[in-house]
Amino acid sequence: MLAENTALSAPFELALLPEFESLPVFAENAPTFAENAAGKALHYSRFQEEMVFADDSGLVVPALGGAPGVHSARYVGAGAENSQRIEKLLREMCDKQGEERAAHFVCAIALARQGRPLAVVTGRVDGEILEVPRGTGGFGYDPVFYFPALKKTFAELSEEEKNHYSHRGKAFRKLLAALLSML
Repeated sequence: MLAENTALSAPFELALLPEFESLPVFAENAPTFAENAAGKALHYSRFQEEMVFADDSGLVVPALGGAPGVHSARYVGAGAENSQRIEKLLREMCDKQGEERAAHFVCAIALARQGRPLAVVTGRVDGEILEVPRGTGGFGYDPVFYFPALKKTFAELSEEEKNHYSHRGKAFRKLLAALLSML
């Protein structure tokens, strides 16, 4: 839900969707990040008068046919730990070298109001998959996602660096621009 807030650099305030836990769950089974994000935003916006945004994001490894892709959080199965997902990824990448280790994170954010789509934006950041994890920050695949521009994994980035360079940071800045254009 978005509303006015003068403390931010933009006239919006983010808030959790009221009574979210009691709402019918949206099944994320679309083939793309954008479709999953749009589906969630449209679904949940029907329960709220204000604008609602939803995202879907994950890791794409072209040498693995795009896996883990939209299944990034479910790559090993429901309830798996990040370390288990990383272990599976590294096992599947063990024979990959050089450009075959290329990967990118994608974040799609959709904005809707009362069942009507308003915007879909995406952010992407390119990197490569390391052979062993590095760093203690972040979450998910961050310890094995190497970002050549800063010569660090996403797990080694400061919060400020990650907000600036990440797929989510890029997508949120695009969302903010879309929102400001609607004023």
